[in-house]
Amino acid sequence: MAYTLPPLPYGHNALEPHIDERTVRIHHDQYHQAYIDRVNPALKDTIWDDKPIEEVLKNLASIPDDRRRTVRNMGGGHYNHTLFFEALAPSCGGEPSGALAAAINASFGSFASFKEAFTQAGAKELFGAGWAWLVYNGKGLEVTLTANQDNPISFGKVPLLGIDVWEHAYYPQYLSRKDYFEAFWHIVNWAKVAERFAAAAR
Repeated sequence: MAYTLPPLPYGHNALEPHIDERTVRIHHDQYHQAYIDRVNPALKDTIWDDKPIEEVLKNLASIPDDRRRTVRNMGGGHYNHTLFFEALAPSCGGEPSGALAAAINASFGSFASFKEAFTQAGAKELFGAGWAWLVYNGKGLEVTLTANQDNPISFGKVPLLGIDVWEHAYYPQYLSRKDYFEAFWHIVNWAKVAERFAAAAR
C-alpha cells in the first residue's frame, strides 16, 4: 500500500510564533509530500511496497541496488518528517517527567546538559543538511547526528526526538540555527517523546 501524507495533529498556524504558518505549510504540505511522491514508485513491485517505512529503513541492504539510494533518501525523508511533526505541539515545551526525565538525567546528568548537547550537535557540529536526534541505543539515551535524510533506525538506534536542520525547516524565519533551536524547545511535545521512549525501552 502506498504511503500517504500524515495529517498534521494541529493547524498550520498552531506553532506560531515559534514556527510560522508559512514555514509549516511549505515544510509539511510540499516537502514532506514530495518525499512520499518519490519513495512510492521506488518501492512499487518490490517485496517492500506494503511494509511500514520503519521496516524498510531497517533493511536498506535488501532494497534492489537500482532503487536503494532513492528509498534511503526519500523514505528517510518521509519517516523523519513524520517523527518531526508528531513531536511538536502548541503550548508544550518545558521539561519531560517520569521515566523519560530519569533516563535523560542518567545519560546526560541533567535536562539542561541534554539541551546543551543537543543544541551544540545540531546548531554547531552538523555540517550541511541533516538532523539532530535524541535516540535510545538499547541501554540508554544519546544525542546523534545524521546527514541528509538518514535516520538512526537504519543504524540500530531508536529515534525519540529529531530536529530538521535543513534550511527549509527554519529559513527565512530564522537566519541562524541557534535561534531556530531556541524556538524549538518551546514546542516539543514531551508526552509524545515519552511514549516513544516507553515503547523502545520495554
